[in-house]
Amino acid sequence: MGQPKQTSSVTPLRAMSRAVSFAAFGCLLLSQTAAFAQSASSQPANSRSAASQDNRTTYNTTPTAGFDDETDDTAAPAANGTTANADDAQQRPAISDAQAGDDITGSILDEDIRRLNTREAPVDEALPRRRAAESASTEETPGIPIGTFVLRPSVNQSINTETTKDGNTTQRRAFLETDAAATLTSDWGRHQLTVTSEGAWQKNVSGEGEEQPSFKINSDLRLDLTDDTTAHLIAGYNFYREDTDDPDAITNAAQQSDVQEFSAGASVQRDFGILRGTTALALTRSIYSDAKLSNGTTVSLSDRNQTAGTLRGRVGYELSPALIPFIEANIGRTVYDETQDSAGYERSGHSYGAKAGVEVDLGEKLKGEVGVGYEMANFEDSRLSSIDTATLDASLLWSPIRGTDVNLDLQTSIQPSTTAGESGYVSHALTTTVTHQLRDNLVGTMIGGVIWRDYPTDSTINDELVYTAATGLTWNINRYLDLTSTLGYELTTRKEGTDSQQWRAGVGLKLKR
Repeated sequence: MGQPKQTSSVTPLRAMSRAVSFAAFGCLLLSQTAAFAQSASSQPANSRSAASQDNRTTYNTTPTAGFDDETDDTAAPAANGTTANADDAQQRPAISDAQAGDDITGSILDEDIRRLNTREAPVDEALPRRRAAESASTEETPGIPIGTFVLRPSVNQSINTETTKDGNTTQRRAFLETDAAATLTSDWGRHQLTVTSEGAWQKNVSGEGEEQPSFKINSDLRLDLTDDTTAHLIAGYNFYREDTDDPDAITNAAQQSDVQEFSAGASVQRDFGILRGTTALALTRSIYSDAKLSNGTTVSLSDRNQTAGTLRGRVGYELSPALIPFIEANIGRTVYDETQDSAGYERSGHSYGAKAGVEVDLGEKLKGEVGVGYEMANFEDSRLSSIDTATLDASLLWSPIRGTDVNLDLQTSIQPSTTAGESGYVSHALTTTVTHQLRDNLVGTMIGGVIWRDYPTDSTINDELVYTAATGLTWNINRYLDLTSTLGYELTTRKEGTDSQQWRAGVGLKLKR
């Protein structure tokens, strides 16, 4: 018999230790794989492989082979292009589409990225918006900084010719005119102060005719009290020489009276939801100088000095931001310095008025207001009859096409008189101004107007009609220098008496800053 084969006792132990090692390594590998799978299923948004799987699930409409029988464990694709089962829904927190997109790609993605047939962008989105080019005529000068204000001055020097015909009398003159204007605007974070001024000085160089200087300055302080309340404080000064064609002008005067007007006022506007209320108070002080006659003597007009005040209230109903109907009422008082004028009449009195209308604001196309109402004025002297009239007021700014502006102004007012025995007249004034940009640096202006002076039936003065027409061109040489030209005509017709006409033409240079 052969001897049995000798084996060492170390061999079985070595084999067993190797088996145990392989088993432990396998368990460790399986445990790591399970942990990784659980982590991937609980946080799919942090794994790019999960995003790729979601995208494949979205784009592949045909099921992949080998996964047809797994419908019990896999949920149907969700609306946002991801898949989830019931267990995942219980484990993972709710994540919005925007957050999920941020985690997957690092940026906010909309649903269009996961669609095959993405929408076409509108033309306004596809093309860059064009910026309106500034022209020389609309470009604003930089102005002069003064602390927290910006000053924009301008000076226009012109040479003019004027022909005036009154009946059989004709006067011609050539004169130099200097027109100066300035605007001072605050640059504050809250509230705003705006000061505007303009003046004209004339000097005759040939011929005969009355020089007509003028100057006025107005200030407006806007106070933004609250979100719904705005207040305005205004003040102004106006100097002018009375026109020869004015009904109260002195006949055959070599120089008419110089008039000074001081004004002040305050207004408060508040929004009450859909209601808008406004209260305003205005005061005016008028002072008249002596008129000079052709023979060198003077006529005192101090009896025309007066102080007038008006209290106005308005309530508007906001149908929309573009349409606000309103009602308005006012009451006024006029007090003359002298109880009786040079003719012995007491001209102090009261005025009353009311109207209803609508405010329109359609942006650049149309804005302004229109109102109809009634106005009356009476006097302390019983010999002076009261004046009453229906009123039609309108102030509209219309832009039918780009570069064209039409300004329509219609005003009805009662004008008291200082003629002996006359209480006054009703003035109906219509003025239309059309401004058109002919070229990039050329602007044309046309002005047309008519004034109807309607006297009471018992008046000894007949009605008058005043027609005005003017045209002008402004050539913008650069942003600081303009070349201007004007041509104007005025006709005053009367039922009795001679008509008067006036022609005026001029050319000048305007320097602005």
